[in-house]
Amino acid sequence: MTSPVDDLLAGPPPTRLPDDHPQVRDGLDAGEDPARLAADHPASSLPWAVLAEATLDAGGAEPSAARSVTAYAYARTGYHRGLDALRRAGWRGQGAIPADHVPNQGFLRALTALATAAAQIGETEEAERCEAFLRDSGTSADEVRTLAG
Repeated sequence: MTSPVDDLLAGPPPTRLPDDHPQVRDGLDAGEDPARLAADHPASSLPWAVLAEATLDAGGAEPSAARSVTAYAYARTGYHRGLDALRRAGWRGQGAIPADHVPNQGFLRALTALATAAAQIGETEEAERCEAFLRDSGTSADEVRTLAG
């Protein structure tokens, strides 16, 4: 049996976003254009993350400044949309955001893409903050990258 003090020390429960944009996942699975899905469902982090990942992947070993900035903008949009959703779901700035919960994955993918794009444009402190955020959320960039597969 745990005491009330143990419960307080354990921290907040994991945040699991509601599944309020399943049509975005369905559209991506069906091969729909992620830009169209982002325009149709701008509050969803997932299409923004997919756009950022695709832009980063298009850069190859030597990404251009234009691609890096574009990926950064997509990722930042997805990140902020995800923060809004997390706050609506009761997240208060700390605690786990499980990667195995499918509705959380768009935010985590946007956060990972933001870390990568920030590093590419020389925003080292932001890249480090994003990586720390992932760790503090109970995951890692490597784990999240496997979700994009």
